[in-house]
Amino acid sequence: MTAGRALRAQQKAMPVIGFLSGTSPGPSASFVAAFHQGLSETGYVEGQNLAIEYRWAEGRYDRLPALAADLVGRKVDVIATSAGGQNAVLAAKSATSTIPIVAVMGDDPVATGLVTSLARPGGNLTGVSFLVVELMQKRLELLSELVPQAKVIALLVNPNNENTPRIMREVQEAARVKSLQLPILKAGTESEIDAAFAAFVKLHAGALVIGPDAFFSSRREQLVALLSRDAVPAIYHLREFAVAGGLITYGASLTAVFRQAGTYAGRILKGEKPADLPVQQPTTFELVVNLNTAN
Repeated sequence: MTAGRALRAQQKAMPVIGFLSGTSPGPSASFVAAFHQGLSETGYVEGQNLAIEYRWAEGRYDRLPALAADLVGRKVDVIATSAGGQNAVLAAKSATSTIPIVAVMGDDPVATGLVTSLARPGGNLTGVSFLVVELMQKRLELLSELVPQAKVIALLVNPNNENTPRIMREVQEAARVKSLQLPILKAGTESEIDAAFAAFVKLHAGALVIGPDAFFSSRREQLVALLSRDAVPAIYHLREFAVAGGLITYGASLTAVFRQAGTYAGRILKGEKPADLPVQQPTTFELVVNLNTAN
């Protein structure tokens, strides 16, 4: 066998995971590390016995279908979809019905038709649902308890996120129960974030709920800085926002979610089928308060 043919055979023998994300590499580093940890628990290490092809939409969700199609064209063995609301997983699901997909999902995959049931997903998709939409009412309640004098609490959402209509409905219902006014601000780009905050200042709202969104997560330093400047109480969905200086967060540990996704990807590479792997949901949720910001 020539050296070239031997190298090609060796490359063919190494499985490839396509990692599809709606966000950017830098802000996702800790989650990618957790995904690697999950893979290593099943015996796979990138660069040793596994290759990973990364595709980043950089907050531009309209790029996800083409990125998913590219991974399918490269005949990867598994596609792992990361943040991007439901956008990343929907792009992958539309691109292939045969390549196994391990999805990190922020919404109920049964309600959105991605799987038949949590226990037996059927089809080529499984993963972890971390319930960001289902926890929206709880987030508004927590923020209202923290700032009881606030009669107007605003909601910031990304109009490009597939989950946004459900997020808005959940928070509107919670605001109605508490007799709160809920103006809704929208931002899908960096400049729109600045415009949304200019509009927020004019509302004289007492607090802000940041909708769960991969683009917002990748801009968490910018968001936290804008809110700190005007001392606006705000609640977020990931503890990483509190670490960056945000006031309060409530939600599942996303690092734990990505570790589980890595484990599933490894198990599928070893021969298990996504149809037989139950969609996991977190059982513990973290309430994190940044005391320096609170003071």
